[in-house]
Amino acid sequence: MTMTRKKKTSSTTTMATLPPNPMVFEVLNLVSKARSKAKKVELLKQYEHASLKTVFIWNFDDTVISMLPPGEVPYFGEDNESISDRIDTAVKQMNDSNSLGATDTKFTSIRTEYTKFYNFIKGGNDALSSLRRESIFIQLLEGLHPLEAEILCLIKDHNLQSKYKITKELVSDAYSDIKWGGRS
Repeated sequence: MTMTRKKKTSSTTTMATLPPNPMVFEVLNLVSKARSKAKKVELLKQYEHASLKTVFIWNFDDTVISMLPPGEVPYFGEDNESISDRIDTAVKQMNDSNSLGATDTKFTSIRTEYTKFYNFIKGGNDALSSLRRESIFIQLLEGLHPLEAEILCLIKDHNLQSKYKITKELVSDAYSDIKWGGRS
């Protein structure tokens, strides 16, 4: 009687790869789902982009002071719903259809709009009136993919970590070129 050994097969879980030029929410979702700190750092390095770093700096650097009012973003459109309500509705519709709409060309992304963020922080464009600044912010949110707009609403209040499992320490490990402090 001959015995045969079963070959051991390693079951490594592979993370989904993102398309070229992914939206910020796609990167943040992927990083949040990673189980180890090393994998999170690896993913952040793999998808490194100035827009992603800008999001992290605005969110995690205590010296970046938002010139936007804290809390829910008001919106006075046809149905008087807030921007947050509109984002929640759009995300629910996308989840119901099993499509996050990342390839939908009717939306812009943080990747293409992040150069405008200076308008919303202290020392960026202080000549703007509060009303004009808030108007520009709402226009930006309306054009962004709803999940990208949600990120912008979170970072204005330094609250990104309430949705995504990403810390300042993790970002510092991935991007040693970010210098924290001295921005306002």
